[in-house]
Amino acid sequence: MFPAENLRDWRGENVIDPDGDKIGDLEAVYVDTMTDEPAFVTVRVGFIGRHRLIFVPLVGATVSPKAVRVRYAKKLTGSAPGIDMDGELAAADEPEVFAHYGLPYEIGPSRRLARR
Repeated sequence: MFPAENLRDWRGENVIDPDGDKIGDLEAVYVDTMTDEPAFVTVRVGFIGRHRLIFVPLVGATVSPKAVRVRYAKKLTGSAPGIDMDGELAAADEPEVFAHYGLPYEIGPSRRLARR
């Protein structure tokens, strides 16, 4: 996996699916508080004036000069849990984000995801 610091440099760049279809623009990196490794990105999707941020896992993601390629199809990510552009992910909503992608969610002593 690549360091979260490097992913911050990708803010605003394209996030694409395995077929090269654009999902949206990378907005922020969320790290797993149990491992301090990048776990999800929020991706800006929607139409002018009606944008929202969806959560997309970084498991198996790769980077290229102008995009972050994730291993999840655009169709799946389009129905992913999200937040408003100025919103925050509530701790109670974290399990839903993991479940959407079939990823295990372990409850730790505190929140599982933190924006970096």
